[in-house]
Amino acid sequence: MQNKGAIKLIGVLLGIICLYQLSFTFITKRIENKAKEYAAGDYRKEFAYLDSMSGKEVYNVLWMRKYTYKECKERELNLGLDLKGGMNVVLEISMVDILKVLSNYSTDSTFTKAILLAQQMEKNSVNEDFITLFGKAFTQIDPNGRLSAIFSTMELKEKINYETTNEEVITILKQEAGAAFSNSFNVLRNRIDRFGVTQPNIQKLENTNRILIELPGIKEPQRVRKLLQGTASLEFWETYENREIGPLFVEVNKIVKDYIAQQSGDTLVVDTKTAADATKKDTAQSDTSANSLLKLVQNDTTASKEKSANAQEKESPFFTALNPHYYRNNANQYDYVPGSIVGIAHYKDTAKVNRYLNLPKVKSVLPRDVRFIWAIKPPKNDKSLTFYELHAIKVTTRDGRAPLTGSVVTSANKSTSQTKGGWEVEMTMNSEGASKWARMTRENAPKSANEMGRCIAIVLDNYVYSAPRVQNEIKGGNSQITGDFTPEEADDLANVLKSGKLPAPAHIVQEAIVGPSLGAKSINDGMISFIIAFVIVLLYMWFYYNRAGLTANTALFANVILIFGTLASFGAVLTLPGIAGIVLTLGIAVDANVLIYERIREELRLGKALKTAVDDGYRHAMPAIIDSNLTSMITGIALYWFGTG
Repeated sequence: MQNKGAIKLIGVLLGIICLYQLSFTFITKRIENKAKEYAAGDYRKEFAYLDSMSGKEVYNVLWMRKYTYKECKERELNLGLDLKGGMNVVLEISMVDILKVLSNYSTDSTFTKAILLAQQMEKNSVNEDFITLFGKAFTQIDPNGRLSAIFSTMELKEKINYETTNEEVITILKQEAGAAFSNSFNVLRNRIDRFGVTQPNIQKLENTNRILIELPGIKEPQRVRKLLQGTASLEFWETYENREIGPLFVEVNKIVKDYIAQQSGDTLVVDTKTAADATKKDTAQSDTSANSLLKLVQNDTTASKEKSANAQEKESPFFTALNPHYYRNNANQYDYVPGSIVGIAHYKDTAKVNRYLNLPKVKSVLPRDVRFIWAIKPPKNDKSLTFYELHAIKVTTRDGRAPLTGSVVTSANKSTSQTKGGWEVEMTMNSEGASKWARMTRENAPKSANEMGRCIAIVLDNYVYSAPRVQNEIKGGNSQITGDFTPEEADDLANVLKSGKLPAPAHIVQEAIVGPSLGAKSINDGMISFIIAFVIVLLYMWFYYNRAGLTANTALFANVILIFGTLASFGAVLTLPGIAGIVLTLGIAVDANVLIYERIREELRLGKALKTAVDDGYRHAMPAIIDSNLTSMITGIALYWFGTG
């Protein structure tokens, strides 16, 4: 073999890469074992310990690359529910609900009968989707009926008119249903990410309207059910500027300080300024309040070297939890950062901030129409991924609802900006949405050349995904949302905008819960069976083939490392069936060695020289080896494309 050196080099490099991928698993397991020792059986303490380690650097690879515990956790070998315990859920997106929404909940008798008939036909159908069956059922009930009469709604009038044929309507309905399914998938994925589950698995089940979700380590299944089955709620809100709300936080801090003192039984002299006085401040007073606020925060920061954390929190409890959003201007003075963000808090303090802002006295200081909503993810400059921004939303409707919802969005796609370069999101609304959008953007656009427009917050499931600033009035319903987007961020925002297009609730059709004790037992039993099988194979090869068997065993060790390293690098999930598959793979690998060695023995018995016997043995055994591996490959491809789980 002329390329033997190159093959050895590739083999060594692959081995090093696989060991590197597996090293993250060893690091995380070591930290988790320390957490268990610290917690002594208390799950809350264990969770708190691991939570505190999330942003800390725990792995330094050759002093070249440092990884936090969270980053190591994302790269470790994933364990399935049967090994780790947790919750397995299969959700179905109801095509019936989607058709009803697309028809604007039509009461047409033919439409209702067609849905019922399609549901009956679906029970006996294998290859046809529900919308195709609905089209056949509709034609069967009323051969002369026109689907365009039912689906030419306000939402679809730009795609369906009275002249549209039934076949064209069915095609459009399939496109809309597919978009609704993808939107629901994205919403579920975002909700699961927000739930805080480590290593969740969410995937579309091909050729079905179902989504498989695996949530390891879940302790509250009822909460998960409620979270997964809710309908997406996309909303557009007007906002307050930071300079309008920020100055009021000085008074908020005093109220919170007084409240905490009363709760602890201390007595304090508190400023008795009324809410009306606090809210009726002119610009000069606001600037003064801003400076006093920023001085207060700055003094706290300086004093932190002398005061304990508890003393700081007692002096400025609100600002200890929520950092005001400010910067140093050209005059070397602190000022509020323009925009709707009024503060930044560590994720552990968000609940505390919410509690403070909901105090009755605090509400009396703040405008009655303000509502505070957290951002969905940390800002780009937060490398620790632990801080979240708080937006000040302005409620402008009498009923407290958003002035504009996602139901008016007809399309949203990422694109490259033709003027500034970079990525942007193009959004289109229907006529109803275009009219409301024009009013919102007109009222929030700059009033003069020296002013900046206000922000409009894009909120999904009560979290702010983006808050773009209005540059001018937008007519016609076609908008471009610009920003410092990466391709992935632009794509995510487009998906968020599309997620409110159709309310397609997901229904749980299958559920299984595996307890952590059963998962631990499965891990123990699975690993014991794997080790026993592995050792027996090694001993058999060694005793039966002597030194040649040791060579085969070395290859077997390399095989195991490559398998587990590949699983870790691709983010695959190791399950009990997976362990069985690995054992089977080892058997196939050993079988190949047995075939080769037995063929070599046959050639030696024929009187051939050792080198000739080895060459002929390999050549004659190779067809059977290729056949067995090819069969395994075909089976794996079939399972990958058509299997579930």
